[in-house]
Amino acid sequence: MSSVLTTASAADIETTTTPEPRPSSRGEPVWELAELYYPRQGQWTEEEYLALGSNRLIEFSDGVLEFLTMPRLTHARVSRFISDMLRAHVEPQRLGETLWAPVSVRLREGKLREPDVLFLRNGRPTTRDVPDGADLVVEVVSHDPKDIECDYEQKRLEYAEAGIPEYWIVDPQTGTITVLTLPAGATEYAVHGEFRPGQQATSVLLPGFAVDVAACFAAGRGEQR
Repeated sequence: MSSVLTTASAADIETTTTPEPRPSSRGEPVWELAELYYPRQGQWTEEEYLALGSNRLIEFSDGVLEFLTMPRLTHARVSRFISDMLRAHVEPQRLGETLWAPVSVRLREGKLREPDVLFLRNGRPTTRDVPDGADLVVEVVSHDPKDIECDYEQKRLEYAEAGIPEYWIVDPQTGTITVLTLPAGATEYAVHGEFRPGQQATSVLLPGFAVDVAACFAAGRGEQR
């Protein structure tokens, strides 16, 4: 009995021992230096993530750093258009504030995302200067297939589980704005509408807030309307 436990414990120790960093070769990153200053993937803490000084878009998921595709010009223009429209609606009414990436949002302990645009009602709590959740988030879909899947599927689940009342998916590739809302007591989003050019994308959370779909994507192309 004792010997079995001892053997199992030794095996556990062996499998969890941090391996030695592989030596770096000419033309490669200096892996040994990285080992000195940074945790391994899966071992990052929220504090270490928040202390990063980087101009990259990085999200944090249960100890793992996730590096996002850098936005292209169309993406940046669409994000600015949406944020400008949202600010013009909420600020005169003093409903809250509109922010944009790379501001992190805490979905739960160990899970931080950086929506392209977000709206926070007045009084929303923060922890370590990071908002706990949000009231409305917007993701502008990038060209990368991994980001497309993430915005449409993974983040749809995560934002709903975090209780964020409204999620907008703005897709320049398909020319659509999908507005998802979270019914009271639900853990999955319902589709409020999938809006196309010639229509106004409307909000349930913010009555009166609407975005002209054609104008939004024209802005993404750099056109003045």
